[in-house]
Amino acid sequence: MFIPFFLELKAARVPVSLREYLSLLEGLEAGLVEYDVEGFYYLARAALVKDERHIDRFDQVFAHVFEGLDAVTGEGGIDAANLPEEWLRRLAEKHLT
Repeated sequence: MFIPFFLELKAARVPVSLREYLSLLEGLEAGLVEYDVEGFYYLARAALVKDERHIDRFDQVFAHVFEGLDAVTGEGGIDAANLPEEWLRRLAEKHLT
């Protein structure tokens, strides 16, 4: 799912490496961020951007690749009515078992 994001960053000349991409995936697997767009943004930026000169390009690519995620979250947090059923099922399995 995140490979297109990685490839678009490379296409936008943000110097990201495979190791940095794998670090992002490790952070996600460790549960550093769950169902939080803002948290994912900061985790991805910390893992993938090593020079502040590239933050603007990172922001542009992030907005382009994940543009539909803003519709999923509202100002008060996650709007469960618009979440995919599979996400809700996984969240319920995690917290209700």
